[in-house]
Amino acid sequence: MFGQVRYWALKELFIPLLRTYEAKRRGSRPRKGSLPLSSNRVLKGLIMSHYYLGRYAKGVLPVAWVTSGAPVELLRPFGFYTIYPENHSALCAAQKMGGGLCLVAEERGYSKDLCSYAKIDLGVFFSGRTPVGRLPKPDLLFASNNICGTVLYWYRVLSKEYSIPLIVFDTPFNYGPLRQEDLDYMLDQIEEIIEKLQRISKREFRMERLIKTMRLSKATCELWQEILNTMKQIPAPATIFDIFSHMLPIVSLRGLRSAHSYYQVLYWELLQRVRDKVSPLSEERIRLLWDNIAIWYKMRDLSELMMRHKANLVGATYTNAWAETIVHMDPTRPFESLAKAYSLVILNNNLYHRLELIRKLATEFKVNGVIMHSARSCKPYSLGQYDIKRILQERYNLPCLILEGDIADERYYSDEGNKTRIEAFLESLI
Repeated sequence: MFGQVRYWALKELFIPLLRTYEAKRRGSRPRKGSLPLSSNRVLKGLIMSHYYLGRYAKGVLPVAWVTSGAPVELLRPFGFYTIYPENHSALCAAQKMGGGLCLVAEERGYSKDLCSYAKIDLGVFFSGRTPVGRLPKPDLLFASNNICGTVLYWYRVLSKEYSIPLIVFDTPFNYGPLRQEDLDYMLDQIEEIIEKLQRISKREFRMERLIKTMRLSKATCELWQEILNTMKQIPAPATIFDIFSHMLPIVSLRGLRSAHSYYQVLYWELLQRVRDKVSPLSEERIRLLWDNIAIWYKMRDLSELMMRHKANLVGATYTNAWAETIVHMDPTRPFESLAKAYSLVILNNNLYHRLELIRKLATEFKVNGVIMHSARSCKPYSLGQYDIKRILQERYNLPCLILEGDIADERYYSDEGNKTRIEAFLESLI
């Protein structure tokens, strides 16, 4: 009883005060020459409250750890408090803790070639070190292989260590258009998943709750799409590094009102910047597209480097992933639309799909070139980049640069080497 009272007191009284305080206090140090978004302070309060409230959710609500590509809408009707280890690993990387936590996992026998998100998460498990204080112990692990196969092995380790169930939503890879037999296979899985969730949460499934969640999730993703569309303006009202920083709600809080409310704030700020022709750059001479996950520990350095050369990254295949398939989300056909929306994402599709997506985004955002992050950790995202680069350059005359690095482990990034390559690439576009 005390735990429930404490949790609801925190949620209804303390957390709103915390968000208000963070929204009013001075934000973090801005990048040199940048014009920071006022929404940054609101976002900081939202992130802090999410992780802080999570500390006290255990015993009050069932806690689920979820992969970024899993259909979280299925969990919301059962009242699960959700934590996303991938987002948490990115947060650790942004705090320059990635390499150290990866080393902890490597000392326990895990390969250096393993995804750094997974190694960071395991490093947190073994060491207890985290920039958010502590994470709530999960009651359930929920994963989907639509982004990669590594998450399945990673979550199996967690399932064994925590002695808790793991639910997997298996999405067949799309070598072409989605096949009916694959759709039927996923629909059968969703029904089985709901039965398991009822047993684990000890709550009955109510379709109206799922439909309500899906409507909110769809509205949030559509709002996210509008946020991305503001970057089509010349000059763009922000940089892709700003947009990367604002991804946590669309990933971790999807299907919750807090995410939708927050993106309304961000959208209106960007829209006002467009109206006032406000840009973070004094002059936007070069517009670029980013492919792959962000380099979380180098966001500030890369942003400042681009600004010095009057270059702006205005779009990304990564940020687009949470908007691309929202057209398939139909609350009137909940199970079928969930299967389509989560199986047709970029990493569960063939390379031709990715090539055409990059071409489409390059045209819509009026870019001069593409920077492809060849991420040591994310092999599914990096696979095929050299072929895509060759086709884009030879067939479509779209200049490309492949940048070697890692999403979260700073030990695998060459400062001087990459700086030289980026500057040479930018000079070639002038």
